[in-house]
Amino acid sequence: MLRKTFDNLPFSLPFLVVSAIAVVLFFPTWFRLATVWLEFEQVLAHGLATAIIFLGLLLIHPPKPESSKGDLRKKPYHLLGGIALIGVTLVWVLLELVRIDTLAYLILPAGVMAVSWTLLGFHKALSFLPYVALLSLSLPFWADLVPPLVSLASVVVGSWVRLFGMTALIEGNSITLPYGRLLIADGCSGIRYFAISILLAMMTSILNDYRWKGWLITVVVAMLIGLVANWVRITILVFVAYETNMESDLLTDHETMGWIVFGAFILPALYFSPVRKRSTSSDEPETGKLKITKVGIPAIIVAVLLGPVALTLTQTSAGQQSPWALQLEGFQPRQASAELPMPISLPSALHQTILSTRNAWVSLAQSQKTTSEEKLVPYLPQMFDNSSWQIEERLAPGVVLYRNILTRERVIMAQWYQVGSRSTLNYRQAKLLQIPATLSGESRFALVTIQVPCKDRDCRDELSRLERTKTMVETQL
Repeated sequence: MLRKTFDNLPFSLPFLVVSAIAVVLFFPTWFRLATVWLEFEQVLAHGLATAIIFLGLLLIHPPKPESSKGDLRKKPYHLLGGIALIGVTLVWVLLELVRIDTLAYLILPAGVMAVSWTLLGFHKALSFLPYVALLSLSLPFWADLVPPLVSLASVVVGSWVRLFGMTALIEGNSITLPYGRLLIADGCSGIRYFAISILLAMMTSILNDYRWKGWLITVVVAMLIGLVANWVRITILVFVAYETNMESDLLTDHETMGWIVFGAFILPALYFSPVRKRSTSSDEPETGKLKITKVGIPAIIVAVLLGPVALTLTQTSAGQQSPWALQLEGFQPRQASAELPMPISLPSALHQTILSTRNAWVSLAQSQKTTSEEKLVPYLPQMFDNSSWQIEERLAPGVVLYRNILTRERVIMAQWYQVGSRSTLNYRQAKLLQIPATLSGESRFALVTIQVPCKDRDCRDELSRLERTKTMVETQL
């Protein structure tokens, strides 16, 4: 293996240099990403390992070299690569300036590809794309996939439980059996099996030099294997709970069982996947070597000046603004520790104020950005217990009727995000609104929540009360 690595080093070195330049160019984001890797959270426990695999594949199996004859027929397009690199750098600076971490992370693979295009040419960069795609699996976007995976698992497992004729009440991600209740929570999303399946598929595709069609088929099959393995695992747990009256130890300790089920699916797929050995010829060590062109160096220098240097010079502390204060007719302030009819969990960065009448509640949770390192819109985890509270009906844009599946209480809730002078119903849009808010010097953020308990069947009166309260709040923000 060591000898093979040394033999491949002339082919690996240009791509390693390109990767190092990209890390230096976008260093603040890469540094934060490395910090996230070292936390080894459930949804990104594979992050550091993926980065190591990326480097290992470059050393032992670099992008397939091409003959010099083929290179003469292909234009490198270094100028277009330099323009792309400068464009990616400017977008990255803007995202770093307002600290939209998720989008800044997603820029990193584009930055690596742009540097490769600038220094090695378009076709060499294209051969580098599968490796960069594999490295992209180490980015922290997996948490966003957990809710849809949970919903999908709930639908599939629920249908399988009905198909097998078990006595069960299925409500969303809750399965109530005669002797207890099972919850398909975030830990049952199967995100680890899903991510590792894709990682193994990409490794297989790279090691076998699959073309784009084989690469796509392999990844899609791997995704299906990861999903099905998780659904089978959850169904087995439901069967065990049903047959043992919820008394089996497997219900509380099923980590090993899950990996055994996953292995039973993924190992045969890896064994039967087509294997292709890379052909070698005696002239490749000379004609296949890659060299970094000097044409792209000016673009790298410009990117450094517009990127890290410009970011350092433009980062300043935000000015202080007075906090929002609500004065609502008929509403009285409550203790900060008071709970809403439907309790919500907020991060410590938000200062919460609660106002209420006899049958309506308003929560104003706000924060202010004071330094360049802080985010205008803070990270907001899951705010309410979805194992108990589930959506019964969407009554209007941003207005949802929730029902407690245990107590059968119902609450109408309206919620929106206030980013400076702009508002939105969507958290992702709120993150994007940081850009115009930061550029216009605004530093305040608020999460506004209005709740009205619903006693009537159609909740008509409660909905009207909520709309009136919402109008009063909006006029004061």
